[in-house]
Amino acid sequence: MKGHVACLLAIAFMPTVALPASILDLAWLSGCWSLNNQQVGSAEHWMPPAGGTMLGVSRSVRDSKTVAFEFMRIIEQDDGGLVFIASPMGQSTTSFSMVSLSDREVIFENPDHDFPQRVIYRLVSDEDLIGRIEGTINGKHRTVDFPMKRMECGSGSGKLNS
Repeated sequence: MKGHVACLLAIAFMPTVALPASILDLAWLSGCWSLNNQQVGSAEHWMPPAGGTMLGVSRSVRDSKTVAFEFMRIIEQDDGGLVFIASPMGQSTTSFSMVSLSDREVIFENPDHDFPQRVIYRLVSDEDLIGRIEGTINGKHRTVDFPMKRMECGSGSGKLNS
């Protein structure tokens, strides 16, 4: 009996992996997101899913200058998997395969990449999103969170987001 209970508990806490997955399953990610506690213009924008892809761009602004940017794609593969492709400023393009998907979270992974090895997006509420990167650097596990707030696309104010 104990073995059955342990097995049921293990199944209950396994991440939801939806294969085959559709790019439409990530429609919740689309829109414009301001990066919390960052200067105006620091944001991430995702186009709605269409044609088997979502296209995204992010920008970080400090002292009224762009200090970082990244072009991103999420694509459907023929086998039903999703792939996140990141092209950060001054770095090589890297692909991460989807390993988990639920109605409010997606996890992409590339264990062979230096850092990060995982890219995670979690919709906390309809207005709040957390992007997270995590992995190992010099044998130590690291995480970096990017809390974001939904904003009107094309908007910008003269004050810092909170």
